[in-house]
Amino acid sequence: MKPKIITIVGKSNSGKTTLLEKLIAHLTDRGHRIGSVKHAHDGFEMDKEGKDSWRHRKAGARATLVITQDEVAIVKDDKTSYVEKMRSYLSDMDLILAEGFKKQALPKIEVFRAQSVHKVPLCMEDENLIAFVTDSDYKPEAPLFGLEDIRQIADFIELNFLKS
Repeated sequence: MKPKIITIVGKSNSGKTTLLEKLIAHLTDRGHRIGSVKHAHDGFEMDKEGKDSWRHRKAGARATLVITQDEVAIVKDDKTSYVEKMRSYLSDMDLILAEGFKKQALPKIEVFRAQSVHKVPLCMEDENLIAFVTDSDYKPEAPLFGLEDIRQIADFIELNFLKS
């Protein structure tokens, strides 16, 4: 069975990465295998210019795998959808938590701060909004959590996405 995917969305500096870090740690402590994905813009370079793996890619390799005793990293040409990539490369995980991907039709947890430079949340009308994490007065139709309610958010994810 392929893992389910939940996206953590919000505008810049809303606290997406902080929430993701805390959720990963909490769910991992509970024994779940969590894969994470960060959206990057096209043309990003994982390797540093001049490194061997970078040189292999520039020479025309369509996939480059960097392997150590305990880790692996891959840079590969892949024209499949975001969702297909996540599920394919992280198929051995219990759950995938992805940062970004607000336009994808995936379950979303939005992080929105009251003191943000952004005046309104992104996903108030999105049918894929499954939870809203905020310190503001916004109250969408989705379950509402405070910014530090990590245990409760993890409980929600576990109950709805990790328990069969």
